[in-house]
Amino acid sequence: MKMIRLVLCLLISSTLFFATARAQEAVTPSANAEALFTSSDPKLHANKQVVYQIIRELIEAGHWDRADRYLTERYIQHNPNAQSGRDAVVRYFTEVLKVRPGTIPAKIKTPIVAVMAEGDLVTVIYPRTVETPQGSYSTTWYDTWRLVNGKADEHWDPALRGEVPDLRAR
Repeated sequence: MKMIRLVLCLLISSTLFFATARAQEAVTPSANAEALFTSSDPKLHANKQVVYQIIRELIEAGHWDRADRYLTERYIQHNPNAQSGRDAVVRYFTEVLKVRPGTIPAKIKTPIVAVMAEGDLVTVIYPRTVETPQGSYSTTWYDTWRLVNGKADEHWDPALRGEVPDLRAR
């Protein structure tokens, strides 16, 4: 009798899990990512534009030789996979992840859901697909930067140790 209850509980639990997973709405990017990096407020516009260039030149094109244009020397890193400091972040991307410079795109190719700016903070939300043994699902990723004097001085994202999601356009 206990075995039958256990099997029934497992069947019901797995059915609920898979029904919930399939019921989820896919995260879709904006049709016009460029427009998300603008603001009628001059300070917010300038901050969004710095973040736009970080995505375009550093993350997408791999031109970490230009990091001094967009990151402060002390660049505080809250991602557990990279140390703080501009030089340490550059080493992480170029030596650990082996990112090599490529062509800088005229416009970013990374799918973007939303860009929010308030004060000295800019947050970019990306669609993310996660693969699991049970299948894939749609969720989001974010990056938040604190800008000081026109450069990113601090960064947050939801990364876990050893996690390096590829958020670039495919």
